[in-house]
Amino acid sequence: NEAARFAAEKGYDAFTTTLLISPYQKHELLNQLGVEIGSHYGIEFKYWDFRPGFRAGQERAKELDMYRQPYCGCIYSELERYAKKLNTTMDAVRGNNRESRTTG
Repeated sequence: NEAARFAAEKGYDAFTTTLLISPYQKHELLNQLGVEIGSHYGIEFKYWDFRPGFRAGQERAKELDMYRQPYCGCIYSELERYAKKLNTTMDAVRGNNRESRTTG
């Protein structure tokens, strides 16, 4: 929404999103939302499937020693990232509790 608004205000012909590089995103939904938001602001949404370059981009970023965050940045991704750590910790705690009950 902000990208479309900004692009329209600054007189750009179109806008897009970096989410289109990710093989984990729902491209049909991104395209649909982009077109809808674009029509609201009177600006074209440019869809391009950048997924074929995803792995090469990762490798190039590593070669250049660029920082890459380990999640997409959305709140759901952040929750999922910490949920995995929490589940691992809880499994370890539960395992220790079982051991202490059987040995004590």
